[in-house]
Amino acid sequence: MKLLVVLLAATAFCAVSAIPLVPRDNSHYVEGVSRYIWMPDDEGNQYLIDLQAPIEDDIVSLNAGNRNEYWLFTRRNRNSRQILTNGNANSIRNSQYNGNRPTMVLTHGWNSNGNTNWINQVKNELLAQSDVNVIVLDWRRDASNAIYLPSARNVVGVGRALANFLNFLLDTGGSNWNNVHIIGHSLGAHVAGNAGRSGRQRPSRVTGLDPAGPNFGNNADALNRNSATYVESIHTNGNSLGINDVISHADFYPNGGRRQPGCGNLDQACHHGRAPLLFAASIRSSHLVGRRCNNLSEANNNRCTGGSLVLGNINMGKRGSGIYAMTTRNSWPY
Repeated sequence: MKLLVVLLAATAFCAVSAIPLVPRDNSHYVEGVSRYIWMPDDEGNQYLIDLQAPIEDDIVSLNAGNRNEYWLFTRRNRNSRQILTNGNANSIRNSQYNGNRPTMVLTHGWNSNGNTNWINQVKNELLAQSDVNVIVLDWRRDASNAIYLPSARNVVGVGRALANFLNFLLDTGGSNWNNVHIIGHSLGAHVAGNAGRSGRQRPSRVTGLDPAGPNFGNNADALNRNSATYVESIHTNGNSLGINDVISHADFYPNGGRRQPGCGNLDQACHHGRAPLLFAASIRSSHLVGRRCNNLSEANNNRCTGGSLVLGNINMGKRGSGIYAMTTRNSWPY
């Protein structure tokens, strides 16, 4: 009997010890190697994620994207969304959508939704500075899983569904892909990338706001240069929640691209969430200017002295190439 008690205790200890102590600053994390990572949603709630957890087939939606919602905001309905429906021409014709205006699409990340704080902030800045169509993609039904991997796998289907909707929108309401800019944070950046590669044409711009890193290193489904005529990424938590790789025409690494001033070492949500705030600030003015780097090491050490390129903004004709770093302040507007 005593032997049985000892064996049961040992088994329980092993089960408890199966998950190692994982530092909340993710200083242990190596893409493609580490199994566990602390990951926040867009509201800063922290979850310990097993990147090697088995996934049941019924957890991953075979129809990812079918439940997307598309919310339209313009200067005529800044705070009251109008729901546009793919295939329903009246939902577009009876809305405030105007094909003569640029169309800006915003998409959230894992365990979040279209009401997240950064989307509201960017939407408000966009409408304050320019008369544009703002479309918020809410893909919460495919983004909200207790484990990260199903949501990560859903980005392809969600992005393709977004592209199909934009094809219909442009055909029905007027305009073309040269007048479209898609902006996504974290997993939303990869949604944006897949949408850009799936449309009838490439959009003018795609901006990745600290594109998600876990499971997207060397992944063909990640945001890349083929996603738009001009692709830009803003890396603020590389080698952790964000991807550190050079993946775009222009890649910006503010403050080295891994940790941001004003964020505590344990506050991964703050580092990861700085990219959307920098982009929001760039809509208001062009004060965030990067200096070109010779290589990624220079960028990560913030020691770049080459030519300059403004970070962000919403100029549809913006073009540029290379790796850039800069020093920012620790509070708005940075």
